[in-house]
Order: sequence, then structure tokens, then C-alpha cells
Amino acid sequence: MTPHAHGGGSTDDRPPIAPEHVRGRERVRLLLADSRRRMKGTGDRGRKVRGLAGLLRPYRSRTILMFVALVLGVAASLAPAPLAAAAIDKAIIPGDIAKLNLIVGLYVLSVLIVWGTSFAQTFLTGWVGQRALQDLRVRIFRHLQAMPVGFYERRPAGVLISRMTNDVEALNSLVTDTIVTLFQATLTLLGSIVILLVLDWQLALIVFLVFPVMALGSFIFRLVSADAYRRTRETIGAITADLQETLSGIRVVRSFAREPFHRERFAGLNERNRHANMATVNLNAAYFPAVEFVSSLATVMVIVFGGVQAINGNVEIGVLVGFIAALNGFFDPIGQLSQVYTTYQSGMAALDKIFELLDTESDLVDAPDAQPLPPIRGEIRFDNVAFRYRKAGDPSGETRLALHDVSLTIPPGQTVALVGATGAGKSTMAKLVARFYDPTAGCVLVDGHDLRTVTMASLRSQMGIVPQEAFLFGGTVAENLAFGRPGAHHDELEEAARAVGAWEFIEALPEGLDTQIGERGAQLSAGQRQLLAFARALVADPRILILDEATSNVDLHTEGRIEEGLRRLLAGRTAIVIAHRLSTIRQAGRIVVLADGGIAEEGTHDELLALDGRYASLYRDWAQQAAA
Repeated sequence: MTPHAHGGGSTDDRPPIAPEHVRGRERVRLLLADSRRRMKGTGDRGRKVRGLAGLLRPYRSRTILMFVALVLGVAASLAPAPLAAAAIDKAIIPGDIAKLNLIVGLYVLSVLIVWGTSFAQTFLTGWVGQRALQDLRVRIFRHLQAMPVGFYERRPAGVLISRMTNDVEALNSLVTDTIVTLFQATLTLLGSIVILLVLDWQLALIVFLVFPVMALGSFIFRLVSADAYRRTRETIGAITADLQETLSGIRVVRSFAREPFHRERFAGLNERNRHANMATVNLNAAYFPAVEFVSSLATVMVIVFGGVQAINGNVEIGVLVGFIAALNGFFDPIGQLSQVYTTYQSGMAALDKIFELLDTESDLVDAPDAQPLPPIRGEIRFDNVAFRYRKAGDPSGETRLALHDVSLTIPPGQTVALVGATGAGKSTMAKLVARFYDPTAGCVLVDGHDLRTVTMASLRSQMGIVPQEAFLFGGTVAENLAFGRPGAHHDELEEAARAVGAWEFIEALPEGLDTQIGERGAQLSAGQRQLLAFARALVADPRILILDEATSNVDLHTEGRIEEGLRRLLAGRTAIVIAHRLSTIRQAGRIVVLADGGIAEEGTHDELLALDGRYASLYRDWAQQAAA
């Protein structure tokens, strides 16, 4: 059973899918529940805008310069239409060369201003946007680093990766392009309205007749597209999560010949992603041509009405020409605002997902008055400890009681083996010692210090953990061995590797300690990775050591070779050993038998055999399996 720790938050970005056999009222109920979930998940837009402004705040001086350049550029880009009207009516028709030269000079000046401000605006936008997104990536990464282990046990890694990649990339378009276009188009639209009214207010009123139609169309488009764009972020997150999971478990997939199942599942997720994106495509295909049609219709009305007015002498030719030229400055921004809204929706949906992640508070943090744990002797004490695992995504949904009324004292330097059936609470006790979780009741103490009163970094810096599946990082053997003590010399690494029986295979590698072992140590066998994990723990020289089924991936021959190394690794350290191997259990100073979340028996190997209770029964089963 995968544990789920305290705390809420969504467990997955995969949208709930009603099974095909669900019909009628049940399907309606599921759809309504899904709709409520989506409405609840939509963040307050004002909060998101404030959060976006917060990303830009450290670079406000350059942001202000960018907007100054934008305003100057928009003003200069609006100049050609009134200049054209003035050139025709005030210079060309009267034959005034001097005035024509002046107008041409002003036109050239406006072009130069547009060029200069466009350069400044593009550079500053890119500079500020990239810095802000760099800060955001760092912020997300630090937030993920600060989250407890339980957070990752209830969230697919692919979804978190999608936040950092797909959603930040969508936000990149929002920050570096969409926001600038939004302000630029808005200012251009407002400036064009003023110019149209100044040139001829009657013609302007004709143009403004299309406003209600466009406003209604824009309102419907925004209402329908908001949910569609959020679904695209969810489906791409689900695809990333499935891809990451499948690639991580490719050996298992191949072993069970489950490729067809995973291909079918990925195809289904891909199909849902296509449907989500096609919804946005259909909306765009219906909306944008309609905007173009209404714009063209308004232009025709201006030409017809203005042409008649010009023929009758009620409107000057230059005014009509300038007015038609200014129409581009009126309708183009409307089209830009409509188009940019799609990117805006996608970016805001991504921002909503990112802030949802950043707003997830860790339920396991250092107390405000937490003190560094001084160098420890290694005494561990469980004082009436109880712990409940909670249902993923539901902080109020308590499920099973993992531990209850556990009281146990482990003296400094003693090795204690925890045994019991699956689900008895062995790994839970180890996680409480490492403070991956806090107990629901009671307390866990090290050298008399309640772990909730000391900093987690100071605790874990004096602790070593060798898990069942050794995780190695991409890099060299030496870098992995020195992970817990980066300054360790090669001689120390070699000594630790020899102590646990790993040096023989390390020496046979092409470059010895400097051999690249690939992602997750893929170039090594499972047993070799486990040996490196033992050596890594020995290099770190922890006062408390936790071995969680650490010899399960090591064959009996290899285990026999590292028994002496294990004795050296455990010597002088307080150790909690979770194991099913008889050799590992027998050398423990004390054995604690867990059952149903409590301590059933404890004592030495011989004492528990003489008791002829749970341990004796387990031991006989293990002995029979070993003999077979």
C-alpha cells in the first residue's frame, strides 16, 4: 500500500472520465461533479494577476521603461492616418509644398520613433520576461524541494514536471508576448477611437455600431473558451505524467508484455488531449472569421456613406482617406485582442496550475523556534506514538491506523531489527525517525529532543538511510559515493567501497571511481547499485542508520561477502534494520516484532525463539524458504 501523508491537494491532473457503461442520471451526476470540481479549481483572477505582477516587481524599472517605449511607439504608429488626411487636404490639394515637406518630415519622424521604440520594447520585454520566468522556475524548484515525502507519494512526478515545463512555457508566451500585445492593442484601439471622432464623428458613429455585436461575440467566446483552455492544460499534464511513469517502469512493462495496454492508454490520453485542443480550434474557427466579417462590413458602410458625403461635398477627400486608413488602427487591435485572448487563456490556465502548486503548503515544516540538533549519541525513543495515514487529496479522510501506543527506547549504538507482516508498521516507524512524517499522537525523540523541536536538516545530516531500491544519480561512481559528504577524498571512497565489498566491481569498471553510471545507475546491476548505497552511507558516517530492506536486491552470495561490511557499517551506530533475511536479523542486538500497528514481542533472537510466539513462527517460515 502506498502511504499518503497528511495534507490535501489534488492527486492528479488527469481529468475524471466517466466509464462507457455509465448512463443516464449517473453520467449527469458525474458530469456535474466534474463541473463543480473545475469551478472550484479556478483561482481568483485578481489573485493571479497580483501574482503575475509579483514576478515582474523585481524588475519594475525596466518594466516601466518597456511601457514608456510601448506608449511612445503606439502614439507614433497612430500618426500616419491624420498625417495622410492633412497631407491631402492641407498640402496636396492647395499645392502647398512647404506644408507637404513638413508633413512628410513628421511622417519620417514617426517611422523612426516606431523603429526605436519597437527595438527597446522587444529587448526589454524579452529581458524582463526571461528573468521573471527564471525566478519562477527557481521558486517552483525550491518549493518542491521543501515539500515532504508524503507530497510526492500522492502526486505523479510527471504532473509536477509538467508544471515546470509545459506550464512555464505557456506562461512564457503570456509574459513575453501576450501582455505586451494586450496593452499595445488596447492603447491603439483607444487612440484610434479618438482619431476617428476627431476626423468625422458621424462616420465614427457608424463604425461604433458594430461594437454591441463584437462585445456579445467576445463575451460568449471568453465564457466558452475559458474552460476549454484549462482542459488543455490538464490533458497535457496527464500525458506528461503517463509518459514519465511508463518510461520509468519500462522494464516492468516489457517483463509483463504490457506494451499494448500502455499504447492503448497513451492513445486514449492523446485522444482526449486532441479533443480538448479541437474544442479551442473550433471556437477560434467560429470566432475570428466572424470578427473579420464584421470589420469588413463596417468598412463597406464607411466607404458607402463617406463616399456619398464626399460626392456631396460634406466631407473632405483627405478626411475620408485618413478615416479609412485609421480603420485599420481600429479593427486590427480588436482582432489582435481576440487572438491574444487564446494565448491569454492558455497562459492564465497555466498560471492557475502553477499557483495551485505554489499555494500547496507543506504540512511538515520546522517550528518557528526550532533549534539545530547538536551532535548526537544516537538514542531513539518512541513515546506512546500513534500514526494515521490519510486519504490522498482529502485531509479530513482518515483511513487506517498504522501505529498505536508504540513505546520503545533504542540505546545509542544498538542495532534493532523490526520484523512483522506486510503493513505491520515497520517502514512507518523508520519514516517517523527520519521525520518524513510527524506522529498523530505521542512523540519521537532523539537524545531526548522531540524531533518537532529541532531542524530537519540538522537531524538528517546525522542520519543515513539505505532504501530497498538504491537510487543513484547520473554522474560518476565517486560523485554518488560522496553524495552525503561532497568533500570526501578518493581514498576515503575507496576505503568505504572495500569495507562493504563494492571495490571489486568498481575497480573493474572502465574508469573506476570516475566511471559514468548513467541515469539512476542504469549501467549497473541491482546488486551493484545496492552495494554503492551501502558505501554511500558509510562515507557519510551517520550516527543513526536506517536499513529498509536494504539487502533484498542482493543475492545470497553477495550478501555473504558484505556481512563483514555490514557489521562495520553498523558498528558504533544506532541502527534500525527492516529485513526478512535471517542473517541480517540474527546479528541485531534486539528484535522488535510488530503486529497490527503495535509491538507484539521484543527481545534477542534466542529469547524470542524460546518464547515460541509470533517471531518463532515467522522464523520457521523463513528457515523453510531458505532451505527450499
